[in-house]
Amino acid sequence: MMLPNCPKCGSEYVYEDGALLVCPECAYEWSADEVVEEGLVVLDSNGTRLADGDSVVVIKDLKVKGAPKPIKQGTRVKSIRLVEGDHNIDCKIDGFGAMSLKSEFVKKV
Repeated sequence: MMLPNCPKCGSEYVYEDGALLVCPECAYEWSADEVVEEGLVVLDSNGTRLADGDSVVVIKDLKVKGAPKPIKQGTRVKSIRLVEGDHNIDCKIDGFGAMSLKSEFVKKV
């Protein structure tokens, strides 16, 4: 039987210990039935998972460097794109253009 690589460190030296799989390199243990999520996981302010193409609403006024006015609370943002980094949402906002937002300041619609 082919065992999966460790989801934490990627080690190939995984072994079975009863109902669990164990990584000897980082000591991570997980259930063989557990679904390992791959890729970027981004959560909104409520802990809801976001995906590319979702629509979100800004939950507080956000100051924008170089802009005369902030992005107002309640502004709806359509067709977001998730990216790696501190500001993990790329989007276009009417009146502001292309922006990068932090997921902690939005909620999924």
